[in-house]
Amino acid sequence: MTMPAPSAYERYLPWKRTVEVSYWLGLTLVNAVANSVTVLMDVRRVDLMFADWEPVAWETSSGLMLLLLVPPLVWFTRRFPLHWDNLRQQLPRHLLGSVVFSVAHVAGMVGLRKVAYASQGLVYDFGSLPVELGYEYLKDIRTYVGMVATIEIYRLVLRRMQGEATLLAEPDEGEAVESTDRPERFLVRKLGREFLVAAADIEWLQAAGNYVNLRVRGHDYPLRSTISGIEAKLDPARFVRIHRSYMVNLDLVTSIQPLESGEAKIQLKDGTELPCSRRYRDALRGPAIAA
Repeated sequence: MTMPAPSAYERYLPWKRTVEVSYWLGLTLVNAVANSVTVLMDVRRVDLMFADWEPVAWETSSGLMLLLLVPPLVWFTRRFPLHWDNLRQQLPRHLLGSVVFSVAHVAGMVGLRKVAYASQGLVYDFGSLPVELGYEYLKDIRTYVGMVATIEIYRLVLRRMQGEATLLAEPDEGEAVESTDRPERFLVRKLGREFLVAAADIEWLQAAGNYVNLRVRGHDYPLRSTISGIEAKLDPARFVRIHRSYMVNLDLVTSIQPLESGEAKIQLKDGTELPCSRRYRDALRGPAIAA
């Protein structure tokens, strides 16, 4: 039997982390070098009394802090994805996020600059704090928007590469052969094809913005749906909510590890760990023990 050729998405997966890390490192390096050269040229043009290393220290410290802020920004955009249809709901969160982003960026880069200047026997003067914070925020909010846009567009490209699946309530032609309220199988359309996914094969589900990622036999199926909508179609004796963004197949749970915070970690047979919030932990113990 001939195995189907791997898709572009499957070929990309082994390189995914390398590409992501290389992109942010390369972007930071290019910006730091270009900005250092530009600032140095401006300093020499107007004959300001700055040493050549100072613009390099300014731009490098800023770039390093922006690089350190990428992981928390990725987490934040995953937690609060920003799309056209949820703009009104998420925009206030992102405006607040941009303020936190800017404060963290400024605090970190000023600290690094103080260290750099101290190594040269000098003292770094940031200037008037309110004025400089406002100035830096006007620059940082543009950076924030650009980084968030890059992250969201990249995720959209990945979904397109992988193929968006759609749960069909019933076949396009003819009558459904089983109940569509709580079916044993889901008729899934993906990349222009229709096929069946057994409900029992679903390992876990994760809400991601306007999508729910369905984990089935090691593969992800991004569905344009809410997790509550899919939850209503799954057997509650087998599938339980463990987090506002996660559901799990109880047949695959091997352990529940309590955490000091009152939350827990759910360990699956394949080693996957999923978060369990305090709200759902007690509700999980009953079904899990009964199972």
